[in-house]
Amino acid sequence: MNQRQDPIGVFDSGIGGISALQAMVRLMPRETFIYYGDSLNAPYGTKTPEEVRTCVRAVVNRLLDQQVKALVIACNTATSAAAETLRRELEIPVIGMEPALKPAHEIRHGGKILVLATPLTLRQPKFSALMDRYGEGAVRVPCEGLMELVEREDMDGARGYLEKLFSRFDLRWVDAVVLGCTHYVFLKSMIREMLPDHIAITEGSEGTARQLERVLKAAGLNREEGDGHVIFETSGPAEEIATMERFLSRRL
Repeated sequence: MNQRQDPIGVFDSGIGGISALQAMVRLMPRETFIYYGDSLNAPYGTKTPEEVRTCVRAVVNRLLDQQVKALVIACNTATSAAAETLRRELEIPVIGMEPALKPAHEIRHGGKILVLATPLTLRQPKFSALMDRYGEGAVRVPCEGLMELVEREDMDGARGYLEKLFSRFDLRWVDAVVLGCTHYVFLKSMIREMLPDHIAITEGSEGTARQLERVLKAAGLNREEGDGHVIFETSGPAEEIATMERFLSRRL
């Protein structure tokens, strides 16, 4: 059987990972993607690492049953908690995400870097290792509750949340803001409006998509013919599929 034709499994705790899925679909339009939103168990960011790994294992088993040729953890929290374990256990490629601190570090010119992420992501050893390498001037900014506002499409609530959050900082001395959760990428335009022009915004969707493409080509798993498509699945109510389809078409 030709594995090139098999789908790619992508998952997150809800709709946030669709921001990364958008980048993958643009870069690899011939591929078929199965996107699984584990909204029944969301949010991951306030759970313990053990709880997240339990949720992830259930999702991964479901995707493996559908013969996926690669797995993308489109969630910074789940990557931190489970990626290394999955790479040891699985024979297919596993691509994870991490807060885009490195590109923020590369454009920093003496100011602060605000890293917005879930509490669990910011507590994980994986993020601490990232901070050791690229964290000069970086400030951890836990955003408990922000992911849920995106899930509910409460943009007014998100705006109020972010205005209060940014009011805590003197933005004249901030060089970059890192969107360390895939859900936050859907707020990127809103955040851009709130910030002075000199502040860069970084996130990991494009980098994750490029890494997936590199890994597939290196393993001879990239699909070279045909038209791809996206299949949505959820652990929540069936009507969430329509929400996922709407988010896939959103302009970021």
